[in-house]
Amino acid sequence: MADVLEPIAENLWTNEAEPALIGGRLPSGKIVFPYPSGDAAEGVELWRLSRKGTLWSWTRQDFQPKEPFEGPEPFQPYLLGYVELPGEVIVETRIVDCVLEDLKLGMPMEFVVAPFDATRSTYAFRPEKA
Repeated sequence: MADVLEPIAENLWTNEAEPALIGGRLPSGKIVFPYPSGDAAEGVELWRLSRKGTLWSWTRQDFQPKEPFEGPEPFQPYLLGYVELPGEVIVETRIVDCVLEDLKLGMPMEFVVAPFDATRSTYAFRPEKA
């Protein structure tokens, strides 16, 4: 495995000691994630999203998604949820560093960069450490 995993896609999070997701602020003031691309990005301001939020909803993915799924092999179930970044946006995300039974509605969550497979990393949230 490489020392540093490549991001699963470009421009999802900042390249800082404490990275944050990169969203966009539309001309209307609405915050979106991910940052739009192509013509959809016209007039959109880069927006560094909060690193902390609250758990809004969750589930466990127990079966391999259909094509074009390109995840780790063999498939391992994973947690998936929505984290509300107050005043910004609700982010669909992987949830890491816990098990399903640890999760509670409204619990504090924090952003992390997590391994996706042997060569790539992805964004995720985990329960906030006290």
